Amino acid sequence: MDSWFLPLGFRFCGLHSGIRPDPLRKDLALFFSDLPASAAGVFTTNKVKAAPVHLCKERLPSDLIRGIIVCSGNANACTGKKGMDDARKMASVTAETNNCEDKEILVCSTGIIGRHLPMDVIEVGIRKTAELLSDSAMSLSDAAHAILTTDTKIKVVTKEITIKGKQVVVAGVAKGAAMIGPNMATMLAFVFTDAEASDGELASIISDASDKSFNCVSVEGHTSTNDSLIILANGASGAGKMLGGDWDAFVTVVTEVCCELAKEIAIDAEGANHLITITVEGLRDDKEAKKIAKTVAESVLVKTAIYGSDPNWGRVVSAAGYAGVNFEEKNLSLWMGDMLLYKEGTPIDFNLKAASDYLKNNRNVTLRLLFNLGNGKCIYQTCDLTQEYVRLNADYTT
Repeated sequence: MDSWFLPLGFRFCGLHSGIRPDPLRKDLALFFSDLPASAAGVFTTNKVKAAPVHLCKERLPSDLIRGIIVCSGNANACTGKKGMDDARKMASVTAETNNCEDKEILVCSTGIIGRHLPMDVIEVGIRKTAELLSDSAMSLSDAAHAILTTDTKIKVVTKEITIKGKQVVVAGVAKGAAMIGPNMATMLAFVFTDAEASDGELASIISDASDKSFNCVSVEGHTSTNDSLIILANGASGAGKMLGGDWDAFVTVVTEVCCELAKEIAIDAEGANHLITITVEGLRDDKEAKKIAKTVAESVLVKTAIYGSDPNWGRVVSAAGYAGVNFEEKNLSLWMGDMLLYKEGTPIDFNLKAASDYLKNNRNVTLRLLFNLGNGKCIYQTCDLTQEYVRLNADYTT
């Protein structure tokens, strides 16, 4: 926390409201801007969308957003009209409590699907937020803890850049550890900046940043009902409108924050022992590269082989082959770490023990698939599939 940069004009809080039975477990967070902020978001592509996703999509993009109220432990998904009414109630109570308008508040939820929210305790919790909001690092930490479900740690990334002599901060907070599948990767993520940007500009930035980050991470390919990535910019830094190189630098930092948060999600996947970075290069275009990377990342056989420290490269090549991209075996070479295993369609003699030890002794492992068909490239992240992951997800609701 000591190294975090905090954006001006934002306050945070996280508290226990009673959604979760453990009184030490925070379950309600508020992220709040003292000034009206421009805001935009991208959301789950699942046809089944949680009530708060519908509410946020109604209200974004906007240049009048003040806050995001978030509850964890209950997704408020597949809950019908009552679920939508409850999401709107969360927004209206937050607005009333913090002296702003209903339409200026966004709502997110995460947790178990198909259960109605305990609005009696949530409403009491929301009414406490005005007293607890603070611009301290500890308050941001409290809010980051309050949005977690099965995560083992909070995910916070902050960066600072200089624009026109002013310090501009981009801070990101995320949660996610399971039901991780792209478009978007299952998670909640919020980016806050004291830079000045319009809602239209933010919509463009966040869509592109999502494609390069959260849409390039997968654990098991399951797309959630609640996925939300929202960015708020309140202009409190005083740097003013950004143009040219300043704008490019800002876009780069927003993307970097999203990429680092996505990486944190992949490494924190339930029970995971390995973060797997898959680089696919040399396809006809980036879309083809991403298609192959995603297929390899979601292969259960690839993931279990890496869990077992088994350098079974045939599973990687096979997954690439059924990804739906046209190529011949001679077009593909494969590395694991710095070890070449397969060159232009031909297996290479390699030290099996050294390859197994690489998987056994490194938490972060890399697979590189190199084609000779063009300049298309994608970097994708996933994790291994462990017995602990199966155990945790086998009894999630019981």
